[in-house]
Amino acid sequence: MQAAQAVDVLIISLGSTTGLRVADDELCGALQRAGASVAVARAPAPSPRRTLALTDLTWARAARAAARAELARLDGEARAVIYSSTTAALLWPRAGAIRFDATSAGNRPGRHGVWQRPLERRRLAQAPLLLPWSAGALLEAPPAARLGTRASVLPVPVEPAADGAAPPRDIAAVAYAANPHKKGLDRVLHAWRQVRAERSGAGEELLLVGAGAGELRAAGLRIDARDGVRVLGALPRGEYRALLRRARVFVSAPRREDYGLAQLEALADGCLLVTTPAPGPYVALQIARGLDARLVDADLARALRAALREPPRDYAARVRPALEPFTRAAADRVVREELLPRLLG
Repeated sequence: MQAAQAVDVLIISLGSTTGLRVADDELCGALQRAGASVAVARAPAPSPRRTLALTDLTWARAARAAARAELARLDGEARAVIYSSTTAALLWPRAGAIRFDATSAGNRPGRHGVWQRPLERRRLAQAPLLLPWSAGALLEAPPAARLGTRASVLPVPVEPAADGAAPPRDIAAVAYAANPHKKGLDRVLHAWRQVRAERSGAGEELLLVGAGAGELRAAGLRIDARDGVRVLGALPRGEYRALLRRARVFVSAPRREDYGLAQLEALADGCLLVTTPAPGPYVALQIARGLDARLVDADLARALRAALREPPRDYAARVRPALEPFTRAAADRVVREELLPRLLG
């Protein structure tokens, strides 16, 4: 049997969320555009577990199995390995760079990260290169991981879903409903009901994307069409981005935000971003404040009311320069000029 051709970079893709899958696809594309050959080992999704500690363990095992299988197929002939998330690196079969939106030190407090945090500290110390999505993600890492020059911030790029004239903004608001407790969907619904009651004649709707009605009921959320709330469930990415192009507002109230890719995509597609402040390396938060501070408020109903009643007129014109560091061209420069020379040097 002919041996598999050697590759420059092997990406171990955890892919446990849509954001992670998008990030891995973008990284693969950027590496290839920079001239590197790339293979991707995708961890198969394990069955659900009741706790975050067990969930991380099953995903770490799946990532290890995927890495071993692909390394065996390549006969070890991968010049560099990138693990997508600290979870993917916890049980690694071979040391490599670690790319992450957040660390267990930041998003797994207490019993939720009882075994992950100490092992994560070890892996971050052993990794030849760290690739945080944001400077905030690196700040949440253990102090030893921030020493020296091993870290290179590599944002996940966002681009508008389509060129040309946007369709009519005939949808009042969209919210991303996956992981409803973490995303604060209960807060979003409460604020929406308050504001819609004041605008009952407007016939406006809030569309929920990313979770089905059953998942929302299991999270204890009551969805009533009479409140002007419609559940669309999981949508193909093309349909979801087309929906954002029709929405006036993207509303979010996360209890913690590890990056905020959904919010960045909404901004790229022309939505006003209405959000509460949140802990975590929430990169869209500072951008939203700079665009219109009224729309970032712990009182989400007040921010939503301002967006629907008195939308800022120059918002769209200021979004493009605000998102410049997150364009695909900007990410390609980092990969070409910083990442590949350090990864393969």
